[in-house]
Amino acid sequence: MGAKKSPPVEANRRVRGRLVVRGSTRVVGIIGDPVQHSLSPLMHNAAFEALGLDWVYVPFPVKQGALRQALRALPALGILGANVTVPHKEAALRLVDEASQVARKVGAVNTIVVRSGRLYGENTDVHGVRQALRGVALQGSSVLVIGAGGAARAVLVALEEAAVSQVIVANRTLARARSLQRRFSKPGFRVEAFPLTAVNDPQCLSRVRLVVNTTSVGLHGESFPTMAIKASPLDCVFFDLLYGRSTEFLRQARQARREVMDGTEMLLHQGAEAFRLWTGRRPPIEVMRTALQAASKA
Repeated sequence: MGAKKSPPVEANRRVRGRLVVRGSTRVVGIIGDPVQHSLSPLMHNAAFEALGLDWVYVPFPVKQGALRQALRALPALGILGANVTVPHKEAALRLVDEASQVARKVGAVNTIVVRSGRLYGENTDVHGVRQALRGVALQGSSVLVIGAGGAARAVLVALEEAAVSQVIVANRTLARARSLQRRFSKPGFRVEAFPLTAVNDPQCLSRVRLVVNTTSVGLHGESFPTMAIKASPLDCVFFDLLYGRSTEFLRQARQARREVMDGTEMLLHQGAEAFRLWTGRRPPIEVMRTALQAASKA
């Protein structure tokens, strides 16, 4: 009789309920500061297990001054890719060897793929926003975007693709809002800059179909400025990019009986697109969604 064949590595991802990492395991992860709160490891590792892939996704806490060294170490360590989160997305664009047109337009990279030792930068946040909003009729509408950072730029690119006609950008620092106005406004897609107080202006809220909070206000339970929500149309949707928590932004909208969304679907779909870029495989969306929902309830 011939020697007994060993089962494929894919069949041995777990031994006695524990994840097994071998020398053959392919590694990807997330780079940021902080990263301990991220649900991405749970989501991606559930996806790898569902498809029987010998891959693992791990968090890499990287301080702001160490990003260059961390990114340059990826090929040397055999790491095949990484997500990039705050505060590194904009700096990552300057450090990759090549970036997609979307990443350059947003001005930020949130996904890196290592190809033949080179770092390719992508921004899958735009895809995440687009998919999260696919059930909202936005063509020809007006939208209020709160914040003017990298996340706001990704939202603006997605809104432009959705044929929104007007975007009001409200930000504490008006100069940053005006910077987005200059960068993105064009015929058929008008971007206007307002101070943050616009969120409490009934005239401003009365003409929008969607309000998006792209700021981190609420991440640690901070109070959110009072919004003139009752002036908004009854079908106006309030979308907070923060996920897994009931923020003050969402609580105000719920109290006014408006439809609300947190950032879970955006997180899911930006992660699914990163999964596809790294593995070349179709992501198991429902498995990833279930992992996120379970983690959010824990």
